[in-house]
Amino acid sequence: MTQKELLYMEDAIGHEQNLVSLLEDFSNNVQDKNLASFLKKLSKKHMGMEKKLMDVMEGIINE
Repeated sequence: MTQKELLYMEDAIGHEQNLVSLLEDFSNNVQDKNLASFLKKLSKKHMGMEKKLMDVMEGIINE
């Protein structure tokens, strides 16, 4: 993997982490229960995406 690709992966992981944090904050502060539930589902989805990206990075490191 090139340096540019590694930097892209690092950025993508960081974006997922930021998005999870924002979604969690919003879901904890919103009044509407349905919206809060939706935001929590989105947060979990992006946690999964972050994990997938981390797994790819670990696979590359362990090669």
